[in-house]
Amino acid sequence: MSASAAISGLIIAAPSSGSGKTLVTLGLLRHLSRSGVAIASAKTGPDYIDPAFHAAATGRPCFNLDPWAMRPETLAGSLQRTGEEADFVVCEGVMGLFDGAFVADGDTADGSTAHLAQLTGWPVVLVVDAGAQAGSAAAVVRGFASHREGVRVAGVIFNKVGSEAHARILRDAMAASLPDLAVLGCLPRRKGLTLPERHLGLVQASEHADLEAFLDDAADQLAQHVDMERFKALAQPSSLSGEKGGVLPPLGQRIAVAADQAFRFTYPLTLEGWRSAGAEIFPFSPLADEAPDDTCDAVYLPGGYPELHAGRLAANENFLDGLRSAAKKAKTVFGECGGYMVLGQGLVDKDGARHAMAGVLNLETSFAVRKLHLGYRQARLLVQTALGPCDATFRGHEFHYASVLKEQGQPLFSTANAAKAELGPVGLVEGTVSGSFIHLIDQA
Repeated sequence: MSASAAISGLIIAAPSSGSGKTLVTLGLLRHLSRSGVAIASAKTGPDYIDPAFHAAATGRPCFNLDPWAMRPETLAGSLQRTGEEADFVVCEGVMGLFDGAFVADGDTADGSTAHLAQLTGWPVVLVVDAGAQAGSAAAVVRGFASHREGVRVAGVIFNKVGSEAHARILRDAMAASLPDLAVLGCLPRRKGLTLPERHLGLVQASEHADLEAFLDDAADQLAQHVDMERFKALAQPSSLSGEKGGVLPPLGQRIAVAADQAFRFTYPLTLEGWRSAGAEIFPFSPLADEAPDDTCDAVYLPGGYPELHAGRLAANENFLDGLRSAAKKAKTVFGECGGYMVLGQGLVDKDGARHAMAGVLNLETSFAVRKLHLGYRQARLLVQTALGPCDATFRGHEFHYASVLKEQGQPLFSTANAAKAELGPVGLVEGTVSGSFIHLIDQA
């Protein structure tokens, strides 16, 4: 498949979060993969956790498709990377089909799953939780199918179906209301087939006790209750096409990247973009008390769950001394969200215990009193860094529960939300060390 070829795919969406679209997506991906289909996956929006489950189900990277945070050329490039050497792409939506960011008046680019469906032209398969309804479910599907022009709901999978009689009612109601919309299957209620969660969403794939068995179980359920041939036939070529390109500028020529269960939140598109620009990536594990490779000229601490491992990180002197040494040698050190907190002086855990961190930024953070910070961010550099010159602009996302106790020094970014409301300065810069709570996705 050439770099500019149209990529066939479809989108798994739902009326709301909690309907079962992640479980359905994972079951579909694992079944198709083990059936010999060259299947690829994507995730709508700024998500790190679901893509790791996708990758486990298919054995290939899952790229994000974010229609708000990505420039058109970046979105097209990510889609091309996703579909390389694949028969088609299954893209999981985010939240409810039409749920997106609050944007400025007149702006329809809200980053919703529907927005992505409009841009790609991919059909939508709706996963509907029918556990507390019967014939009324057809009215829900009908409303979603007709709600927005340019969004084609082509099929439905009913979840949490109580019996064969319940399934018959659902199918009959759909036949009467929407005879041309494919009822692909009815999944029965099933205890135990769930994914554990924590405060930022699902527990990470790498922490799942028996992930392979879970994925195979989900695949068996989908294979038994969903018409797979009809499902595959719904995939359509995307109306988006373009060449692969860079996303964010590389932080250096040789970049040490923290990568373990405390620092998992990296976008494959970012790392691949750095490699495509000629940079080399050197993973290291802070939890294993590894220091960044001393031959590297840059260190990247992505987000994750350092607050769950704060005591262990505070005791890992090789790791912390490595960060301090990189800062003293004027190497680029950049942290996002959890990585930003570790660059600070101290982190207070949920029980109120303070743990000393690297101390290369004048920052203190706490989880003792949790406060949700969530939303898309527009960010403008207030000072030149390895990310770019002063006034360079980016788009990203913020999602954390940490409180800032102290944040003193030169701010890194001035920020606004998706509706362009000013949020003020954020982050810190001290010499060649910088960071903020924003997860950067693309240049603006």
